[in-house]
Amino acid sequence: MSLALEDRLAVIELVSLHGHLVDDGSLDRLEELFTADVVYDLTDFGQEPLSGVAAIREAAWELGAGNPVAHHVTNVVVTAWVDGRVQVRSKGLGVKADGSCGSVSYADTVVRTADGWRISHRRVSPRRTPLGGMTKPG
Repeated sequence: MSLALEDRLAVIELVSLHGHLVDDGSLDRLEELFTADVVYDLTDFGQEPLSGVAAIREAAWELGAGNPVAHHVTNVVVTAWVDGRVQVRSKGLGVKADGSCGSVSYADTVVRTADGWRISHRRVSPRRTPLGGMTKPG
């Protein structure tokens, strides 16, 4: 089953909205991005997954000035549409106050709710090696 163009655009805008809300400090609006029971998986950073919007909001407040000053979400690709769930891959660039930059990959499960599309699961993975760590065969 294919995803209607309007839904595809809504999902892409949802994923893109993350950077704007966080960078603006609009943490009171995270319910516009995530389901109430979202799992925000940070295990690739050596942290336990966060469960629920309140936990994500609290983690951002606790990080304080350690948060990036700019989140650039890009390369958003809707990869699957199965059983009312959409799988989305995207890239993120985070620019810190000192000018340093880091790159991550987001793997999201997005679901349609009564309030529109929301991210129900997000896995954040750092990008630290070229070519995903692959080397030339042979």
